[in-house]
Amino acid sequence: MENDIINSLKVLLNGGIILYPTDTIWGLGCDATNKAAIERVYEIKRRQDKHSMIILLSDIEEMSKYVTQIPREAIKLIESSVSPATIIYPLAKNLPQNLLPDDFSIGIRVTEDPFCSELIRRFGKPLVSTSANISGSPNPGNFSEIEDDIIMEADYVVRWRQNDYTRSVPSTICKVDEQGEIIIIRK
Repeated sequence: MENDIINSLKVLLNGGIILYPTDTIWGLGCDATNKAAIERVYEIKRRQDKHSMIILLSDIEEMSKYVTQIPREAIKLIESSVSPATIIYPLAKNLPQNLLPDDFSIGIRVTEDPFCSELIRRFGKPLVSTSANISGSPNPGNFSEIEDDIIMEADYVVRWRQNDYTRSVPSTICKVDEQGEIIIIRK
């Protein structure tokens, strides 16, 4: 895992794209503050709608750097959730325009995956996380299901967990509404 972290950091610091295991499914990732890297992820995925990627953080304390309002209910959900939960917050900040939809919301997941947590902690910035597939194709359940085009276009492919054939599933998705209430979008 250490070599993968070191190699991923080199790529991320140079604006590159990594293919990596997350606490849910395998993802394409980049520096979430790098507009050009984000654009390249859209190109790799051949995605037309450019506003549905999330960011991963390693710590709840980091969220206030990227969203204006964090309801207490969201913190409780993150702390009590037994499975990964992505929460969509209104009024994102300090992130490039091409990562945000017209309403300026952003999906954030605080990851507990040891690889992701350590990589993000050392990198000091959030990572973009989007499923490692061509837009419209099924999400890969494990590394063996990732399309060759995706593997070839990533600047670095993490080796850690490539031989894990456990079928992964996407996270629960919730949204904070205008009143600060949590709405479950996908379980």
